[in-house]
Amino acid sequence: MRAAWLVVLSLMLTTAPAWQGRSGQVSGAQLKAAIDNLGKFDAETRTDAARTIRRAAAAQAVPALMEAVSNHADSYVRFRALVLLSGFNDPRARDVMIAALDDANDRLRTVAYAYFEHNIERGMAERLVKALDRESGEFVRPALTRALAAYGDDAKVRAALTSLVMSGQDLFRGAVIQALGDYRAAYAATPIMTVAKLDGPLQEDAVLALGKIGDQRAIAVLASLQGTAPRVRQPPIAAAICLLGTNCGSHQKFVVDTLMFAMRNVGFQDLLRASARSLGVLAAAGREDAAGTLIDLGASARDPERAPVALAFGTVALRNTPLVLKVLEARSDLRDSALLLRDAFDMLEEDYEEERFFATVRRAYWQAPAGSPQRRVPDALIQALEF
Repeated sequence: MRAAWLVVLSLMLTTAPAWQGRSGQVSGAQLKAAIDNLGKFDAETRTDAARTIRRAAAAQAVPALMEAVSNHADSYVRFRALVLLSGFNDPRARDVMIAALDDANDRLRTVAYAYFEHNIERGMAERLVKALDRESGEFVRPALTRALAAYGDDAKVRAALTSLVMSGQDLFRGAVIQALGDYRAAYAATPIMTVAKLDGPLQEDAVLALGKIGDQRAIAVLASLQGTAPRVRQPPIAAAICLLGTNCGSHQKFVVDTLMFAMRNVGFQDLLRASARSLGVLAAAGREDAAGTLIDLGASARDPERAPVALAFGTVALRNTPLVLKVLEARSDLRDSALLLRDAFDMLEEDYEEERFFATVRRAYWQAPAGSPQRRVPDALIQALEF
C-alpha cells in the first residue's frame, strides 16, 4: 500500500502543472499587459498578472519592471512593479531602490526601506536617520524604523531608536519596539524594560521584545509582571520568560493552553490574539513544535478563532521561512496548512516580505530533487498561494 502511494505521489510531483513552465515563455505583449493589469481592481486579475511576470525570463522581466517603476502612469502599478522586481534578485534593482527612497509615492518608499533592511549597505544608516525627520506615514515610518534597526551597529541609529522607544505616537513606538526585539537590540533593553512595567497598549510589544533581546535583567521585570499584569498579558510574559531560557516547556504549555481555552470559549478574543501572537514569537525564534501547534489549531478552525492563529503563522513564515518549510515537510495536511498561510497573507500588509517568501519558496522548489518531500512543500504552497 505504501509503495503504491509513493508511486502516485511521484507521478503527481513529476508531472509539471501549468505554473511550472520554463521561464521565458511569456511574450513581450503578454508581459506588458500583465504589468498594466497589476493595477486592476479585480484581485484575481492582479494575481494572474503577478504570476505571469514572475514566470517571465529575468532578462525580459527586469528591464520591463524597471521601466514601469520609473514611468508607468498608475502609481499602484509602479508600487507592485517594484515589489516584483525585488523578487528577481537582480543587482540592477539596487539603483531603482535608491531612487525610490526619494520618490513622492509613499508605497515605493516603503518597499525601498524594506529592501535596505535586508540588503545592508555601507553609508545607508546616516541617510535612514535623516529620513526620520520627514517620514510620518502610517505604513512608511514603521518600515523606516525597521530598516534602521538592521543598522544597530551605528551609534546614531542606536541613539535615534532608543529615543523613539519613549517618545512619539504609540503606533510608531510599537513598531520600533518590535523591530528592536527582532534585531536583538540589547542597547535598547533598559528603556524597553521601562515600557514593559507600564500597563497599556505597548506593554505586550515591550514584553515580547525583552524575550527576543535576551537580556537576563528582564527576568526580574517579567517575574514581577506575572503577579500584577492583567490576564491578557500573561501569555506574552510566559513566552518572553521561555525565550530567556527559564522553564521554557512549562511556559510554552501555558501559552498553548491559554490559546486553546480562548478558541473554545466565546468572549476571549483579546486573549486569543495575545496567546496566538505569543506562540508565533516562540515559533519564529526557532521552536518547531510551536509552529506545528499553530497549524494544528488553526488549519481546521473557522473565524473568528482562525484569523489570529493564521496571522501568527503567517508572521512566522515571513520571519523564519526555513523553519516553516521544514515543519511543513512533516505535515500530512499540507494543503490545509498552505490555506492557513494563504489566509494570513490576505490579511498581512507586508508586500515586500511576502515577495521575499515567494522567491525563497520558488528557489526551494527548483533546488529540491524531483519527487522529494522538499519539493512537495513548495509545490503545495505555490498552488495554494497562487504565485
